[in-house]
Formats: sequence, C-alpha cells, structure tokens
Amino acid sequence: MLKINNLTKTFGDKKAVDNLTLHINSGEIYGFIGHNGAGKTTTIKCCCGILQFDQGEIYIDGISVKDNPLACKQKIAYIPDNPDLYDFMTGIQFLNFVADVFGVSSDDRDSRIQKYADMFEITGDLAQPISAYSHGMKQKLAIISALIHEPKLIIMDEPFVGLDPKASHLLKETMREMCDKGAAIFFSTHVLEVAEKLCDKVAIIKGGKLIRSGTMEEVKGDTSLEDVFLELEDVK
Repeated sequence: MLKINNLTKTFGDKKAVDNLTLHINSGEIYGFIGHNGAGKTTTIKCCCGILQFDQGEIYIDGISVKDNPLACKQKIAYIPDNPDLYDFMTGIQFLNFVADVFGVSSDDRDSRIQKYADMFEITGDLAQPISAYSHGMKQKLAIISALIHEPKLIIMDEPFVGLDPKASHLLKETMREMCDKGAAIFFSTHVLEVAEKLCDKVAIIKGGKLIRSGTMEEVKGDTSLEDVFLELEDVK
C-alpha cells in the first residue's frame, strides 16, 4: 500500500532523510520510531505530498506521489502531530467540508460522522466553533475527518499526543478494525509501549537513516522494544 524506495530529502547541507526504504502492506499497522529530529515527520510529509524530495520514489497503492499526487491524496488520510484546523468553522462544518473534498455521499457522511462523533464523545460539541476546542478535541475532530472517506492508507504523526486514555484506546481499536478490513496504517510515535502492543511491524530511524525494521518479533526478539531502541540509539 505504501512503498518508500531510496527516499532522500535534504534541507541545505543537512540530510533529513537518507536513502530510506520501507514497504507497508495492506492490513498492517506499521510503527515509525526515533528521537526528535530523526527524520520521522519529514518522511511522513514526503509520503503525503506536502514536501518534495530530492531522490527516490514513493508509491501509494502503486501510484507515484511525484507523478500523480492528487490521485495519491484521494487514497490517504493524514493526521499531523498538531492539528491545524479551520478555527472559524464549527466542528460539523469542517467535517462536511472534508466530506465534500473527498466526494462522500450525504448518507455515508452522516452515518460515519454520527458513529465516530459518538465514539469519541464530541457529538454535543460539533455545533461549536473549532476555536473553542481544546487540543484534545481538535485531535479527535482531525481523527474523525481522516476516517470519513474510509481511506486505504492512514498516515499519522504522533496520533496519541493530547488524547485522553479512553480516546487513545478507541483510536487503537479503530486502527486495528480498519486494517482488518484491508487498510494500512503508518504512524510515528514516541510511546514505545503503544508501538510494541499495537504494531505488526516497526521501523527505527536515526539521523535520517533506517537502522532496524521488520516484524515486532524480528526487531525486539526476546527483549522489549524500549531496550532495543535505547541500545540502537547508543543511550544505554
């Protein structure tokens, strides 16, 4: 569903991502971990067509992000680490706007909005302006907007930041449910316990370079993901 082949992205003299190759298949929850500045967000933004890159190729469901970015964006949903929403809209206006962009029918959008707004307990807040939302409420709204067109690939940058424990649990359940239906999820996280319990596969990045990837069992072996991560980062 997502193929990153030999991706390189530079900012001036700095290589933010250095010859990175990762393949994420349908049905997989793929975790992406590394310290701040390791290249996670840059990689994610390249995959979403937000940043252009210097070398390599990225394919979403077989379509090149470079050659056909619009077709790629129709298949994905992107949740940034800090949801920057339209504060002048109400919650329901924003969700309808996103549904319009992706051509979701009235019946489908209504049922999905009701399902996810009830699930994340913000139904009563949808008539309020987004400017009045807390960070956690904005994060929930961003998640609902990402699910509204049933994307084949969801790309998320630190999706659990700002969510309360119940919302985090619901998001994890929803992620697994979507992948069981054939979608794929690629997300960065600093919460290694979450990655270890949730992910089918994981990749560790350091200084823009991939230093370990594979199934959770292949990466962590008989130890914990935290131990492996700290060892590879030369912290321990």
